Amino acid sequence: MPVLMRHRSPTLEQMPWWCDRDAAGEPLRLLRACPGYAPTPLISLPHTAERLGLGEVWIKDETQRLGIGSFKGLGGAYAVLKLAMKHVERRIGRSIIPAELLEPSIRSMLSALTFACASDGNHGRSVSAGAKLIGAQAVVFLHEGVSEERASHIIQLGAKIVRVSGDYHDSVEASAEAAAQGSWIAVPDTVGPGEDDTACTLVIQGYAVLIDEIIAATMEQKTPFTHVLVQAGVGGLAASIFGHGRARGLFGSKTHLWIIEPERSACLYESARAERLVRLPPGPATNMSMLECQSPSSLVWPIIDAMATGFLTVTEEEAVDAVRLLNLGAAGDPSLRVGESGAAGLAGLIRAAKTEDRDRLALDRSSKVLLFATEGPTDLSVWSGNP
Repeated sequence: MPVLMRHRSPTLEQMPWWCDRDAAGEPLRLLRACPGYAPTPLISLPHTAERLGLGEVWIKDETQRLGIGSFKGLGGAYAVLKLAMKHVERRIGRSIIPAELLEPSIRSMLSALTFACASDGNHGRSVSAGAKLIGAQAVVFLHEGVSEERASHIIQLGAKIVRVSGDYHDSVEASAEAAAQGSWIAVPDTVGPGEDDTACTLVIQGYAVLIDEIIAATMEQKTPFTHVLVQAGVGGLAASIFGHGRARGLFGSKTHLWIIEPERSACLYESARAERLVRLPPGPATNMSMLECQSPSSLVWPIIDAMATGFLTVTEEEAVDAVRLLNLGAAGDPSLRVGESGAAGLAGLIRAAKTEDRDRLALDRSSKVLLFATEGPTDLSVWSGNP
């Protein structure tokens, strides 16, 4: 598919609260109660930049996030902790601090709670980890395309797995229906028009932590980012990065904000082209399995529609090449063990840099690019980085 370039839309008059300047404050407060919380590194790839004829390339490495190995660790776990705090505060009639969630008396109160979600793998791990931390239960709905290896990561965290026929959005619908019938607490990372988005907004709010960490890591840098490439499934991460990044002043008015998707599952690309939300028909699976979504989240689409200036797709082969480039390190760059979905942003940059209209894409020796290694390998048996 050709690169789809757009101008920013002036129609979005007010950003949602989960993009506000202080949106990351509460997630940070709660996530610091989790064992192993630490900012993930922002890594320079100077040799990759030289190879692509660019000024600088930086990548935010999420492959070790909270022991889950994905940026998703910020969203689902935070939403579980926040919803648990609200539950306790309603029961006892006072506010509590995050540390109290780990006290035996509070954990016994939370042991009766069940959190439910649908997942391709990583969101389910995050929700399950959050539930395990506070002594609650988790039920994760997985569609038939989710491998047994990804399912086992979730089971190891004590969650129950429910298999669903169909695709990711079939599992989303099954999870929502079961949560409503079973009095469970739904923690979706996507919602449709008119659906309750309370928990989903918390999931996306958690991703705002990424921007605050990047700001802290670049305080001494005077040159702003010219291009920000974010791979997308339903679009939650991209919307948070674009919206909160603007609120925090990390991106300027001329910064190019690009969405990267698998060619086989480009629901945001097709929605942008159609100028409306599009649900894709079933199709062949992609090796970028964490991005295999058939429809954008209606909660985040207005942000992406208003702010994204480019939509690019990448092939299966391009994702494999990007995985291997990161794993080997380009002529001395640090080696990063990244999954195919996690390497999609770099794959998109390589594809854009090879096009004949680099000038139209404003890619040159003055470009400073921000990428996201959103996840490590989730299926080692089929990982492209294997020798």
